Amino acid sequence: MMTRMPPSGLTELLLAVLLKGGWHGGAAALCPGEGNTGMLQDLEQRGHSGVDGAHWHLWETLNLTRLEENINEDKVLELVAQLLGRTPSSPASSAVLFSSDPECTATVLRSANQLGNALYPMHWVMGYPLNLDSLHSIGSPLGLLAYGEVNRKPLNFYIRDTLQLIGRAVYAATMVRPDLALIQNMVNCFDKPNKHELPSSGQYLARFLSNTSFMGQTGPVRVERSLSRVVTSQHFHIWSLQRDPLGQPSWVTVASWRSGALELEEQGLWPGASQQQREHGPGIRLGGRWQAGLPVAGSRLRVVTLVEHPFVFTREVDDEGQCPAGQLCLDPQTNSSEFLNQLFRDLEQANSSSLPTEMRKCCYGYCIDLLEKLAEDMQFQFDLYIVGDGKYGAWKAGQWTGLVGDLRSGMADLAVTSFSINSARSRVIDFTSPFFSTSLGILVRSKDTAAPIGAFMWPLHWSMWVGIFVALHITALFITLYEWNSPFGMTPHGRNRIRIFSYSSALNLCYAILFGRTVASKTPKCCTGRFLMNLWAIFCLLVLSSYTANLAAVMVGEKTFEEVSGIHDVKLHHPSLGFRFGTVRESSAEDYVKKSFPEMHEYMRRFNKPTTPDGVSTLKTDPPQLDAFIMDKALLDYEVSIDADCKLLTVGKPFAIEGYGIGLPQNSPLTRNISEYVSRYKSDGYMDMLHDKWYKVVPCGKRVFAVTETLQMGIQHFSGLFVLLCVGVAGALLTLLGEHAFFRFILPHLRQQQRFKYWLHTSQKIHRALNTGFEDEPKSEGESGDRCSTLCLSENCNLHRLPPSSSSPPPSTSSTSNSISTTKWNNQSIKAGQEAKEHNKRVHFNLETLSSYQLQAPPPGSDRGRRGLVGSPPTQLCSNGGPNPSLSLVLSPLSCSGNSSPWEEELHELQGRIEEFRGQLRAALARRAELQRTLVRERHGPSKSDPNTNTLTKDTNRAR
Repeated sequence: MMTRMPPSGLTELLLAVLLKGGWHGGAAALCPGEGNTGMLQDLEQRGHSGVDGAHWHLWETLNLTRLEENINEDKVLELVAQLLGRTPSSPASSAVLFSSDPECTATVLRSANQLGNALYPMHWVMGYPLNLDSLHSIGSPLGLLAYGEVNRKPLNFYIRDTLQLIGRAVYAATMVRPDLALIQNMVNCFDKPNKHELPSSGQYLARFLSNTSFMGQTGPVRVERSLSRVVTSQHFHIWSLQRDPLGQPSWVTVASWRSGALELEEQGLWPGASQQQREHGPGIRLGGRWQAGLPVAGSRLRVVTLVEHPFVFTREVDDEGQCPAGQLCLDPQTNSSEFLNQLFRDLEQANSSSLPTEMRKCCYGYCIDLLEKLAEDMQFQFDLYIVGDGKYGAWKAGQWTGLVGDLRSGMADLAVTSFSINSARSRVIDFTSPFFSTSLGILVRSKDTAAPIGAFMWPLHWSMWVGIFVALHITALFITLYEWNSPFGMTPHGRNRIRIFSYSSALNLCYAILFGRTVASKTPKCCTGRFLMNLWAIFCLLVLSSYTANLAAVMVGEKTFEEVSGIHDVKLHHPSLGFRFGTVRESSAEDYVKKSFPEMHEYMRRFNKPTTPDGVSTLKTDPPQLDAFIMDKALLDYEVSIDADCKLLTVGKPFAIEGYGIGLPQNSPLTRNISEYVSRYKSDGYMDMLHDKWYKVVPCGKRVFAVTETLQMGIQHFSGLFVLLCVGVAGALLTLLGEHAFFRFILPHLRQQQRFKYWLHTSQKIHRALNTGFEDEPKSEGESGDRCSTLCLSENCNLHRLPPSSSSPPPSTSSTSNSISTTKWNNQSIKAGQEAKEHNKRVHFNLETLSSYQLQAPPPGSDRGRRGLVGSPPTQLCSNGGPNPSLSLVLSPLSCSGNSSPWEEELHELQGRIEEFRGQLRAALARRAELQRTLVRERHGPSKSDPNTNTLTKDTNRAR
């Protein structure tokens, strides 16, 4: 069983292609590869014998198989030039390249492409089948023909068909002669056949095998009797290298080979059609124009169209007046039927030289593809021209214009373009079933606005900004609560912290984390507060990342569009503010507005444009001539997609649902047939394929390539930040004035009250200001003594009274030294105590435990202090609102000018009592030491030395 086409079949296919192109002879080039020589010999023999009276002769041969392994391109160019020079130059000549080597193939084709301009162009044909992947590597010369197998079935399909063939043959043989259907076990190969004997089982089965054929999974399956082999069906495509609508080389399927027959795919693409055009003139169509009552197959229809992207495009013809891609169409630029008929008569009579170049166009697009498909399936040919006035058609001056007018006058048999179906047109012409559904839309242009002052806040919605700052203050509140309720917090209740963590400290910390400040700030000491602080840091990280990612886009500016909700928008019905809008004259959109909204139509008539591109261009001018353009949404969507500046957008809700159909004269017999084909195309997906082909373009065109451009921002983009900074400076000045007003007017009033004086949990500065009674003020010479203010300390400050300093007059030297030796001084206490000298007054504080004596200021007007407080010395306050915790309370006698006061008498009285207590303490310590020594001697004896004894001795000496 043959799974591939044999060389003889390939030769038959190749010869059919050459004869179909009208080529009666040519040259051949052989590249290295197996089987190329055999195919060339078979082609020469078959061509000489001829097929249906047509012959193909091999004139010259270029054998490149003898060249070295590395093919020299210059040498190949020289040899190809010699080959083409020896070959007769005529339109009926061709060149066949037999090659299975990609490098040799590319070299020969490049040489042929270079020589194509100097010599008469040859029609190059690939003699060896290629696959689809190999085609993409070949880009020249134009007009090159190649073929290859498509839709190849898997191997298991061939195995199944073979088994089915044998089964069918055996079954048929068994039904006729069961005895002969069974093959004998013992067969003598030397037995000579006798014509009088019955045929053997093998011969009997071979006869049934040759007569068996069926439709298998690989296609038609049969046995070729002459070659005694199973032949399956292979499907080949013949491709031609042509230019696509954009002018780029592209492979197009022009024919197919199936079951030994060559079938053309599309009219006008096969090189034979181009040959006929060269012989008879451009634009010629075989067959006469179709008339009503005659079959359409083989006839020629006249088709009118209108340029509307992407349904119909136009481009200029090439130097030869032909269309490498698309269909040749005439642009008469007039509605005169006599002039149009004369143009087509000139084409039929091969008098194309009289046609001006500007009247010959190449038409292509969505509707042209649909027209070609209809012509292929219905087997008709067509002449194509562009409507002279460029209008769709409307009733004007007692007659119909545009496409409708040409159909009614008989100038055209079909109208194929974006032809909207409406009631007015349907009364005078026929429409097929719609092949495209759309509606009316409104197109507007964007306005590039500079970034406003508050653009730096646009990356986040206002609700997000509010949420961030609310979350900040709530987080600061909870951090403060956790810190003040923890035994390890930075509070007076904690571990006698020098610094206090208040709500203002928490706010400062949260703002520093949010904005990434690197200033010194207090951090909470408790684990709960630190955990919440880290969660707040994670929250700020994610928020700031999102903010930074969107900042550049909004700072550059945004595009604003005209807000039009739809056809019922107030701007359209009451354009009092100079809102300008329009549509295309004599279009379905104008007809809809005229019937539905007469007043709106009267206003917009002055702004209507002749074509859709003209209306779109008025939106792009600076300044724009129109604010909105109303037209079919299918056309507007395409204009938006190809806009290189991305300034166009369709807005509002769609309205006036409509469809595009093919227009025909009224009561045309072709309406029903064409409608059936259109419905079939919609059901089998052909219309979807056309939509994807012409609408799947890159949005906004070249704009996608500018994504990596650097967005440079100037000072105008950050104007809001400068304004914010200026507002901050002004706000700081107002805050400073408020602080002075609070200090001068409100603070003295609050000091006179006993309530609302504890502010450590909120602000240490406010607490210090409310609870400090001493102020350093200059003293005049006329004053009788120093002004001493009342000492006010926090209730949470823990103060220990210690012996007086050396500046106080001690009662005895020994007692003073012993008292000082029993005091436990820390480094901070000594340092702070040395810095407390001012105006011959010294105050020392020491905060150790909550069980210490708590000192409070005497109430205003009291001439006696609390017990344990001597005088009213100026104090250095600590950071938590009380006296400096690094100072020991050593209240030395205050030497104020003037007579002795009751404070001094009380001071001396207290000093005496302290000395009395010291004596009793020394006696108690001495007695304790003596008792401990006695106990040690009794336990260990007098000879042993006990470290406890030394310790007790030291304690006794220290007490003394």
